[in-house]
Amino acid sequence: MTAASKAHSDMGAPSATAPKNWILWTGRVLSAIPVLMLLFSAAMKLSHAQPVVESWVGMFGWAEGMLVPIGLLEVACAVVYVIPRTAVLGAILVSCYLAAAFATHLRIADTGGGIAPVVLGLFAWGGLYLREERLRALLPLRS
Repeated sequence: MTAASKAHSDMGAPSATAPKNWILWTGRVLSAIPVLMLLFSAAMKLSHAQPVVESWVGMFGWAEGMLVPIGLLEVACAVVYVIPRTAVLGAILVSCYLAAAFATHLRIADTGGGIAPVVLGLFAWGGLYLREERLRALLPLRS
């Protein structure tokens, strides 16, 4: 058996350190929450619904013209995070986006609303950690 055929036959086999099924599914659910919230938020921005525009301009102080670019940025971050090959880069991008959202809430002294981006960021990294073997190998909880 050649190395290429052996590698091809092992592709479907679970690795020796494969996580338990419940850990993998917990990671997927934790990962899905920030993705769904980002996509929902992007849809609201891209729809230009009147309540969204009013809070965007009136409460947060952003220009209305920024709704579409920031909505598209949210979609892009979510897509990069969902693709397994780019998930770590996606987690970094999602974290940066959520940090900016947190800063926006702090700027207007809305500490209650600023908690959500922090929690979503923790969910994104926690979910990725549980579902991504390479990340667990890079950052082991135990040595």
